[in-house]
Amino acid sequence: MKKLEFSIKINASPQKVWDIIIGKDTYNQWTAVFAEGSTVETDWKKGSKALFLDGKGSGMVSEIAESIPGKFLSIHHLGEVRDGVEDLTTYEGEEWGNALENYTLKEVDGKTVWLVEMDMNEEYAQYMEDTWPLALAKVKELAEKN
Repeated sequence: MKKLEFSIKINASPQKVWDIIIGKDTYNQWTAVFAEGSTVETDWKKGSKALFLDGKGSGMVSEIAESIPGKFLSIHHLGEVRDGVEDLTTYEGEEWGNALENYTLKEVDGKTVWLVEMDMNEEYAQYMEDTWPLALAKVKELAEKN
């Protein structure tokens, strides 16, 4: 398991950035860089289930490990979704077992620093290193638009 870290400074409040990250109308816009048609099914509350889907019936099933609006979000990835079927045993005994994806939002000099920290399987690390900066830039664009 490899630890990855990404960050960006955004000229918007932490709450506005948070609203872009989890927003019904904006989530699919910034996550399209990972998979066109990306969607999420969750209420973003601590302990809630989250389905991160690619628009074709595949993706990940996760749990919201922590959710402090405007400040911190932790997602615990539990297994995969294939052809619409959830499999919580997918990551058992694998490197993915305790994979977390954490988002921290901090106000610095009237701007927001968004820090993404994640555990990543070596197989996908390069893809994430190439793709996350595009996702961060899209959130910045959306948050600074208005």
